[in-house]
Amino acid sequence: MAAPVMSPEGERFDAERLRRTVVTFRDAVREHAPRINRLNVYPVPDGDTGTNMARTLDAVVAELDRADPAIESTCQAISHGSLMGARGNSGVILSQILRGLAGRLSSAASHTASGLADALSEASSAAYKAVVKPIEGTILTVVREASEAAKSTAANGAGLSAVLRAARDAGRSALDRTPDMLPVLKDAGVVDAGGAGFLLLLDAALNVVDGEPMPTPADSIGGDSDDLPSMVSAPDVHGDLTVADLRYEVMYFLHLDDDKIESFKADWAEIGDSIVVVGGDGLWNCHVHTNDIGAAIEVAIDLGGRPKQIRVTDLFEEVAERHAEHERRLGVSGLPAVITAVVAVCSGSGLEELFAQLGVQGIVTGGQILNPSTAELLGAVERVNAHEVIVLPNNKNIIPVAEQLDALTAKSVRVVPTRSMPEALAALVVYDPEAGVDDNSSSMSSAIDAMATGEVTQAVRDSHSEAGPVTAGDWIGLVRGDGIVAVAGSLDGAAVALLQHLVTDEREIVTIIEGSDAIASVTDSLRSWVASERPGVQVECHRGGQPLYPYLFGVE
Repeated sequence: MAAPVMSPEGERFDAERLRRTVVTFRDAVREHAPRINRLNVYPVPDGDTGTNMARTLDAVVAELDRADPAIESTCQAISHGSLMGARGNSGVILSQILRGLAGRLSSAASHTASGLADALSEASSAAYKAVVKPIEGTILTVVREASEAAKSTAANGAGLSAVLRAARDAGRSALDRTPDMLPVLKDAGVVDAGGAGFLLLLDAALNVVDGEPMPTPADSIGGDSDDLPSMVSAPDVHGDLTVADLRYEVMYFLHLDDDKIESFKADWAEIGDSIVVVGGDGLWNCHVHTNDIGAAIEVAIDLGGRPKQIRVTDLFEEVAERHAEHERRLGVSGLPAVITAVVAVCSGSGLEELFAQLGVQGIVTGGQILNPSTAELLGAVERVNAHEVIVLPNNKNIIPVAEQLDALTAKSVRVVPTRSMPEALAALVVYDPEAGVDDNSSSMSSAIDAMATGEVTQAVRDSHSEAGPVTAGDWIGLVRGDGIVAVAGSLDGAAVALLQHLVTDEREIVTIIEGSDAIASVTDSLRSWVASERPGVQVECHRGGQPLYPYLFGVE
């Protein structure tokens, strides 16, 4: 007798399939993250959408690993893990999509094709509700059109595979049309990054249900890596503001009564955009883009809320790799007691060693491409063996984060507003651990006022600058405040041109900090140029080991 044919509605998207889908989705986002991470605004390496989605999913999978395999426990783990682990704007939106899915799939009656279509619809609704000012042409559009296709296909009696394939195809079509909906995408020649990431969820579900192979990074978004335009994540899901309009991304968990959350969102809408607030039962994951970091936090406190795990990121300096949160954890017991200790942000093993030799007690990994959170900086301040602390941010984008520290600790904290590693070295030369924090702040600030700094990196996309057109692969010299001042086809060409800009007649010392990609012959040529063209200027060279920036210059 022939085996009975299972009807489409007999197929089940049960807990085991849901778990496999989430893990497959996480693995795919990890693999595709570098392509999704390519941002659109500046020709220097930066990015975050793929990374933040991957980190959010890491938290979900970790929660699943600890959960009972039953469907209720599985869905609860997905919901809780995505809420608590959400990173960045894209991660928060993704968390709401996953929470919407999990909320509907927690019922056994929802495991059919029509139930899965309903779950996708719930995911779309949850994502839209989380955003104060949603806009089409983003991940929201991709999720909505995918869910609509799933619903109409399920209504015709189709099975799981057909419903998922219809959703995926409709989502892909919507993604292709996002540049037509958002001028900022069309101008950059890109599609929405968050939407591209979401499609991998549908690909993962099809892989689990039907065995369809997962797309590779080369074929999922189309084209060869050299031909693929950069993916962008700004403005993402809100408004028409560009990255340049609102500088800081502020995120935190908030304990606040549910009946006050609408007032909270309305207050945030007065100071920013890209507002996403998700959660419930008194605990919320909150995200905003703003130019006023302090107000973004004070709004919550004024309503009687308790913000925690505050993270502030400068959108101009967002990373092209996983946001590193590694700190050098030095115990107080191993540190000498001093009147004033120094906490410094730096990236590169050579710089860490050099800073330690100059008396720095607390080192937080970060700088030009890694922006540490307030919590990371606060932890370092609390660990040093002193009641008075100087903080060296070493990047102008970290300064506002550091300036919050004094109000968050019983210690007396002063921020010396260093914008680069060379400025930090100049400040540390005059640092006196036995002097008070105000005296140190004054002398160290005076030292950096006399310093001019620049850096050399490689362009990752075409752009325009005051120094001329920039082509991907060119080497560029940057001066903070002045932007790109040198463009060249070679590392040494850009470095020399930058030195010509920085080393004026009245300068006496040039500090060269070699990055991980520095070349000995180029360093030699820089020394030779200074000796030949500026014979009265002394050269000091240090091996910093910082990534992506082969040379940092400080000129006094």
